[in-house]
Amino acid sequence: MLIASYVFYGWWDWRFLSLIALSTLMDYTVGFRIHKAIDKQRKRRWLWVSVIFNLGLLGFFKYYNFFIESWIDLFASVGYEFTSTWTLKVILPVGISFYTFQTLSYSIDIYREKLQPTKDFVAFAAFVSFFPQLVAGPIERATNLLPQFLQKRTFTYKAFSYGIKLMIWGFFLKLVVADRAAIYVDAVYNNVENHDGLSFIAATVLFAFQIYGDFAGYSLIAIGTSKLFGFDLMTNFRRPYFAASVSEFWTRWHISLSTWFRDYLYIPLGGNRVAKPRWLFNLFITFLISGLWHGANWTFVAWGALNGFYLILEVLLFKKKRKGVVNVLLTFVLVNFAWVFFRANSIENAMHIISEICTVPGRLYIGSGDDITASLYATLAIAILVLVELKKEYFNTLFSISKHKFELVRMAGYAFLIYIILYFGVFGKSQFIYFQF
Repeated sequence: MLIASYVFYGWWDWRFLSLIALSTLMDYTVGFRIHKAIDKQRKRRWLWVSVIFNLGLLGFFKYYNFFIESWIDLFASVGYEFTSTWTLKVILPVGISFYTFQTLSYSIDIYREKLQPTKDFVAFAAFVSFFPQLVAGPIERATNLLPQFLQKRTFTYKAFSYGIKLMIWGFFLKLVVADRAAIYVDAVYNNVENHDGLSFIAATVLFAFQIYGDFAGYSLIAIGTSKLFGFDLMTNFRRPYFAASVSEFWTRWHISLSTWFRDYLYIPLGGNRVAKPRWLFNLFITFLISGLWHGANWTFVAWGALNGFYLILEVLLFKKKRKGVVNVLLTFVLVNFAWVFFRANSIENAMHIISEICTVPGRLYIGSGDDITASLYATLAIAILVLVELKKEYFNTLFSISKHKFELVRMAGYAFLIYIILYFGVFGKSQFIYFQF
């Protein structure tokens, strides 16, 4: 599994295998040092070695140019121009945000005495580089995934069959829902000066399903692939657009990341066990950093800050848990408003889009024949997705193809879904969105 994972990652760029190997060796060593330290102070020192190394690695490759360019722009705004810059041609290693968080949580859990360091270096290295979820998650905890490398696994038809089913649905979400929607979204968001409010509304709603289909699709493919080898990964999405509040949305969306920030940032800051002003600050700073984690662009910082602001408003305005269709729709609108910043190419573009939505409805962009076809296919695929998730959310006891007693019906259902993927899917034109993070 370790060899397969290194070949998988090295196929993209073999030079960056050294980063995974170095990160693996560092946290494997630090884990033992933390465990063997005789007092809390020494344990904490070794933990800081892991934190500084992992975040330093992530910071250099992902944020070095971002902060340098922001610093230069700041001075330029007050009239001072630098004659030379210190930017570098740094390639962002695929998946670095995911595997650095994964190895960092290993060291933290040993420090908290929730985990014993493993003596099996090969198993630990395979845990860090496990190829199904290496490049875009779910971000696994060592307490869940690492012991599975140390156990004997046996093939079971049930697990294999379930894994294949998850992968089929994941490919549908990615190739049909996400990549069909992306055609319209890119046409509008990459040419903001040529479109009006209605077009931006349509593109933003489509982007909501594009990013969901893209990322949830990848997660299902990763989880399904892991099932084929007898590994269990955590659920990463749970029908987020049926959430009745933004706080509930974040218990359903990218669960592995939201729980990571909860356990390793929000709770250590004090969580909600402090005075209300500090509690609100903890919420805001957690989502601000979460936004920055997603990418080196001020659009992601604004997106994170906006979600933090939503949660602060919920704390201040609502005392009880919100329910009902109206709250689900309101949450969907708020989430979509935030997606504008996430998808926009710049803060200026995002503000222009919002201005157009609020002031100039204009005409709905239709586009060429190919765009119309893509939009129609995307709409039909989204309708299928919504119906399936509606059933799972509210009517799970009703008819289900996967649970039908007749094998012929089950096989026909999956064959039809595979046909839809092959006929309506978009192939070879786009990578997964979260590869860039």
